[in-house]
Amino acid sequence: MSDPEEVEVEVTEEVEEEPEFTRPAGTEEIAEDTSMEDAVAAYKKIFETKELTDDERVELDKKVKEMERREIVDMDPIHEIVEIPLAGKGKMVIGPPTLTRFEKARILGARALQLSLGAPPFITIPANARTSLDIALKELEDRVIPIVIKRRLPNGDYQNIPIDFFN
Repeated sequence: MSDPEEVEVEVTEEVEEEPEFTRPAGTEEIAEDTSMEDAVAAYKKIFETKELTDDERVELDKKVKEMERREIVDMDPIHEIVEIPLAGKGKMVIGPPTLTRFEKARILGARALQLSLGAPPFITIPANARTSLDIALKELEDRVIPIVIKRRLPNGDYQNIPIDFFN
C-alpha cells in the first residue's frame, strides 16, 4: 500500500449460477402405452418376410386379433409365502423322498458338534464308535434325531418335513 508501483487487485466473487428447474424423478409425462402395437408390428414383421397366401394372411390376422384381445398385466401380484402341508409319510411335494447329501451332511455336522460339546446321545453308544461323527451317523440311521428339514421353493413356499418321513 505504501509502494506507489503496487497494483491494486480487485477480488471478484464467483457467483454460482442456479441450475435450471428439473422435474423430480417419477413425474415425467406419461406417454401413451404403445407396447401392444409394437408387439403386433414385430409379430407381423416375422411372418411378412416372405409372400403370404390369402389363407396365411387370414391366419395371421386371426393371431393378431387374438393378441389384441389378451389382457395386459402391468404388475405381478405379490406372492404370499405359505407352508405346504405334508400329504403323508414318504409323500413330499418339494424335493426327493430321501435326504439329499447336503441335508445329510448338515444334520451329521450339527449333531456331531452337539455330541462333542457334551450333549447326551439318543442311543446307546456302539462299541465300534470312535468319534462323535460315528455316533451321529448311527443316530441318523436309526432316525432318532428330532430334526425337521425345511425345504423351500424358489417362490418362498416351504415344507417342513420331520426326519422320520424320509425313506
